[in-house]
Amino acid sequence: MKPLSRALLMLALVLAAINLRPGITSLAPLIERIAHELALSRSLISLTTAVPVLCMGLLAPFAPRLAVRFGLERVITFCLGLIGVALLARLGSHASAVLIGSAVAMGAGIAVAGPLLSGFIKRHFHDQVGRVVAWYSLSMTMGGAAGAVLTPPVTQLLGDQWHFGLAFWSVPAFFALLLWLRMPNRAESASDAAQGGLPWGESRAWLITAFFALQAGLFYALTTWLVARYHEAGLSLLHSNSLFSLFMLVGLPSAFVLPWLAQRFDNRYPLLLACGLISSVCLGMVCFLPTVLPEVWASLLGLGLSGSFALSLVLPLYEAHTPLAVSRWTAMMLFAGYGMASFAPILAGLGRDLAGSYQAPFMVITGLALVMCVLAWVLGLKRR
Repeated sequence: MKPLSRALLMLALVLAAINLRPGITSLAPLIERIAHELALSRSLISLTTAVPVLCMGLLAPFAPRLAVRFGLERVITFCLGLIGVALLARLGSHASAVLIGSAVAMGAGIAVAGPLLSGFIKRHFHDQVGRVVAWYSLSMTMGGAAGAVLTPPVTQLLGDQWHFGLAFWSVPAFFALLLWLRMPNRAESASDAAQGGLPWGESRAWLITAFFALQAGLFYALTTWLVARYHEAGLSLLHSNSLFSLFMLVGLPSAFVLPWLAQRFDNRYPLLLACGLISSVCLGMVCFLPTVLPEVWASLLGLGLSGSFALSLVLPLYEAHTPLAVSRWTAMMLFAGYGMASFAPILAGLGRDLAGSYQAPFMVITGLALVMCVLAWVLGLKRR
């Protein structure tokens, strides 16, 4: 492959990855305002985060089949178009049905694109997996951080209309689509296409899936409710939003560095355990002492959770040996993982409604982080 061709493939991967999170994270700074204006309970407004995560799980198993039928690159292109259209539809999201419906369509696009992008990496960058996954996870984290950090100022620039701020994120999706429309489509080989379905019989696939489910559940619960937790604890809304932005931004270095370290030193499981321990300590502080050095714990929490997410993306690439097999391992991880994780923001919101404060659901979230540490340790003991 010529260097220019590989550079274009890398650019296409980065642009696609950037668009997998802003549609979800852009809601966090505005969620209390939206709930108030639309007269929605916390458990109901949390569907705007939970529904795309659930779709990302339920629809992931269809990704390998679609790739076999239509071609991996062509399906990814369609998914980017679907994400762009769903985000543009948020111009009409003053109707709660449109807001939640756009979340469903966006989640469907992300669900299918995610596993196939892992297969795309295996196909075109099989000799540089660690480095390319580092850029992939960094790009995804950058997109998520941009959604969280830039949505408030963009909303202000657009006349303080929150539905304009949400719909703005269709612009980078359509920009990525323009490049992917030029990508050559390659059919899967007959031998790959004839292989079985998802690796349900693999015990390691279940361990990886469980770890992914926990870290994803923690991330999306925090994406939905971290600002509200800080605000309830007595911090101003501006300070709470700045802490959430810090949580998102500080995760960028670990999203890039940890996959590279995992390949360079073959130490991905100790790194997973370290990320889990850091996340557990930080969540404990947010739960019990949220006003004590909040910038320190928000920063470390971003490092821990972004690192665990980036490392979990690497794991299927080391377990499978063909692009379609990697897509199947990733599809199972996303299917069961996101399916379970989608309940985290809903249950946290319901816990807030029932308990009257965010401390009770954050105690449960801290406990889940400790379980994540146990899974990382077991994966290291039983490494293949």
